[in-house]
Amino acid sequence: MLKEKKVAIIGGGASGLLCAIFCAKKSLSVDVFEQNAKCAKKILVSGNGRCNITNKNLSPNDYFSQNPLFVEFALKEFGFGEFEKFCESIGLLLDIKDDGRVYPLSNEAKSVASLLLSHAKNLGVAIHTDKKISDIKKLLSEYDSVVVATGSEAASHLGGNRDGLEFAKEFGHNIIPTYPSLVQLHLNSNIAKKMSGAKIEGEVTLLVNNKKEATSSGDILFTDYGVSGFAVLDISQMASTALMEFSHVSISVNLLPNLNAQKLSAHINKLATSSLKMTIFDILIGLVPTKIASGILEELDISASLCQDEIGVKLAKKIANQMLNWRFEVSGTHGFRHAEVSGGGVDTTEINPKTFESLKQKNIYFCGEVLDVVGRRGGYNFAFAWASGYLAAKHIARA
Repeated sequence: MLKEKKVAIIGGGASGLLCAIFCAKKSLSVDVFEQNAKCAKKILVSGNGRCNITNKNLSPNDYFSQNPLFVEFALKEFGFGEFEKFCESIGLLLDIKDDGRVYPLSNEAKSVASLLLSHAKNLGVAIHTDKKISDIKKLLSEYDSVVVATGSEAASHLGGNRDGLEFAKEFGHNIIPTYPSLVQLHLNSNIAKKMSGAKIEGEVTLLVNNKKEATSSGDILFTDYGVSGFAVLDISQMASTALMEFSHVSISVNLLPNLNAQKLSAHINKLATSSLKMTIFDILIGLVPTKIASGILEELDISASLCQDEIGVKLAKKIANQMLNWRFEVSGTHGFRHAEVSGGGVDTTEINPKTFESLKQKNIYFCGEVLDVVGRRGGYNFAFAWASGYLAAKHIARA
């Protein structure tokens, strides 16, 4: 009689739990070792507690890696359709948005974590919490297969660390330098600090060595360290890598993307020549939040009490241009602790893209964020985590 194959999974996050479920479905003996007091901590906080669980429109173009085509097979084998079927099988119905983002129908991350965990346990998966693994070679001697699904350094308050990278090094793997992604940016600006708390829907353009690299629309939130919001997170991967390379990084903020310079200056000029007796500050707060209006005037060294008859066409144009192209120097990111994900990681040229097994050490698998693969915002990182966990499980069951 064949002995039951034993699998150890280090990490009870998205890729680890899905891998555990598919291994257990094939009647393998599965132990999940989670260093935190409970599993799925990142799932629970994702999407502001709503959990943007995947994206309907997946393509390798949504990912950044030194080996960009590495994700292709995984996304094809366990794409949106396969994931949706899996979710239905565990009772998790999905809400597919028009832009392709996918959330649980319950609109609660808690339901995703709970259903994954209860399904794993019902299949006989043993979950060991508060269990930090330090000796991977010993673990490999005790199990037939070991899956490293430890995540990355991102969100250290949720347990993010470099453990998986250190495990990979023990087997001779190359590590691509890591960096925070989907992260807020620090600005070299006292005026930005003064605008802390002000929020606006706008457009952010990333400039690397004064060359435009990317533009993103969405909310922009000024903070005491710089700037946050979806428009910023969406360009942060490129900003972070450029900062690592010691390039000059700056952003251009367009506060009113629905207006061009001509229309905006004409609007300011019209109010300046009206009979309303408005100050320049009065005119601006009809367009942007008060803190931002004050910031623009300080940037241009214009008195807030400047009367309308002192404004003129030239000044109206100057203010309009500033509002549509406000440059800030980026001094850094807000760091791994505040990053949603991390770029860099285990070099994927040393991992089998069809099985996620190490090409340097048999029976060791690397899944999810520990690898040098990072997705855009919108459920792409979860999509890769699910796909990598599935393919590892599929191979372990057959091996």
